[in-house]
Amino acid sequence: MNSKEIYRCWAEIDRSALLHNLGAVRERIGTADVLAVVKANAYGHGLVGVSETVASEVQLYGVANLEEAIALRTAGLPHPVIILGPALPGERSAIVEREFIPTVSTIEEAQAFDRIGPVSINFKVDTGMGRMGVPEIESLAVFKKVSGFGNLRVHSVSTHMPVSNEDAAYTRDQLVRFRKVLEQFRAEVPGDYKAHVLQSAGTLAFNETPHEIVRAGVMLYGVSPLPEFQKLLRPAMVWKTRIALIRNMPAGHGISYGRSFITPREMRVATLSAGYADGYPRHLSNRDAAVLVRGKRCPLLGRVTMDLMMIDVSQIKDAAVGDEVVLMGRQGDEEISTTELAERADTITWEIITRIGSRVRRVYV
Repeated sequence: MNSKEIYRCWAEIDRSALLHNLGAVRERIGTADVLAVVKANAYGHGLVGVSETVASEVQLYGVANLEEAIALRTAGLPHPVIILGPALPGERSAIVEREFIPTVSTIEEAQAFDRIGPVSINFKVDTGMGRMGVPEIESLAVFKKVSGFGNLRVHSVSTHMPVSNEDAAYTRDQLVRFRKVLEQFRAEVPGDYKAHVLQSAGTLAFNETPHEIVRAGVMLYGVSPLPEFQKLLRPAMVWKTRIALIRNMPAGHGISYGRSFITPREMRVATLSAGYADGYPRHLSNRDAAVLVRGKRCPLLGRVTMDLMMIDVSQIKDAAVGDEVVLMGRQGDEEISTTELAERADTITWEIITRIGSRVRRVYV
C-alpha cells in the first residue's frame, strides 16, 4: 500500500496465501491441470490481481462471461479461458474471434457456434445440477452430433456437482455416473478432449478421480466449503475500514435508522467509513455482529447504512479517529472469519466475498 494513500474501505489480498492454497490444490490432484476460477472479480479478490498472481501456477482460467474473459486478455494473460456461463447470441462472434472456450449445453448453441467459425468448446453434461448442460440421458446422442460439426473442436467435457458440501452419497453416485458418461463418449467419439468435474469441495473430499482438469474456486481464496478442511487453507483477504468519527452518546439515544438500537447507558460510539454499498451485509444489523479494533471485538450497533455503520468502542479507551478496523479477517489474536459473517447474515461464504463492492480498493501484499 502506498503510504501516502488513505483508503476509507479496502481489502488486503495476500498473494502468498493464494499460492499456498494453490499448493493445497496441487497436493490433492497430482498432475491434473488447474483451472483457476476467477469469475465474479475473482470471488471479490480482484480479477486481474489474482490472475496475475497465480499465472505461473495454473493452466487455465474460468470466468462467468465474455466481459471477464476480455479483461484477462486485456491484462496480457495468454492462458486458455473457459467461459463457464452460457453465451448470449450477440456474444458468440466475439468469443470465436478472441478464441475463448464457450460452454455449450444444447444442440442449438453448438449449431450457432459452428456457423460462425472454428472454435473449441466445453461440452457440459447435466448430471443433477439443473442449471446448464445437456441432460445426462441425452448427452451421448448430442455429443456425437456436436462432435461431427466441422467448425467445432471439443476442448473438454464437464459437469457440476450441486451438493458436494451437503450430500456425500449423492455426490459419489454423481461422480460414478459422470465417469460412465465419459467412458461412453470416449468409446464412441475418440479424441484428445479433457474432462473436469471437481471444484473446491470435490478437490477436498472426492478427489479419487481428478480427471485431467480441476476447477479451483472458493478454496483458492482460502475458504473451505467443508469446515473440516479449513485448516489446510489460508484466507487471502483481510477486509478493512477506518473509524471516521467517535462520539460519546448518552443513555437512551437511538442509533441508526429505525432506532432499532437504543443506548442502554452512556456509550462511546464510533462511526465507520463503510456500509452496505461497500458490500457489508445489511442483514448483519442487530445480529450480534462484531468488528475488530486494536485486536478487540467491538459490537455493531443498530442498522448498517449505505456508507456508514456504528460500533461500540466503550471498552477501547485509546481508539481514535483514523484507526484501522477489520470487518473480516485477523487482527492480533482475534479473527472475524468469512464463515462467521455468513452464518450471522444467514447466507453463504461465497456471497459474503463476492458482494464486496467495486469502491472497496483491492490492495495486494
